[in-house]
Amino acid sequence: MTAIRGIAEIVLACHDQTKMRQFYEEVFGLTFLGKPAEPGPVFLQAGPGQAGIPQMIVLVPLPPDSAPFAAPRPLHHLAFEVDPAEFDALEGDLRERGFEVRGGQHPVIPARTIYVDDPEGNEVEIMCRA
Repeated sequence: MTAIRGIAEIVLACHDQTKMRQFYEEVFGLTFLGKPAEPGPVFLQAGPGQAGIPQMIVLVPLPPDSAPFAAPRPLHHLAFEVDPAEFDALEGDLRERGFEVRGGQHPVIPARTIYVDDPEGNEVEIMCRA
């Protein structure tokens, strides 16, 4: 059996790909890697990954007539790890941008955590080691 080395992609379906791309690029600093077709998915780098495979968020556009998302959503949340030295500044930036920042506590590891929602209503956790 081969051991998993990490998560390479998280793929999010979206009604408004432009707003989602702006959110992940401007708020979290993800790097645009490419958009192979129009219309098509947008690939954003979330971390360096390993062995030349970056960690990515992929934004896949839904057809224009797609129904709104209904609860419960299949994705509970996604989480980004940040440097502990940057955690407070990021939290302040999120608040200044008008996001509802929610606190939390990881149930298994000693970590600081906060949560915000992206433009499509996906919960995004930001965490660092405590």
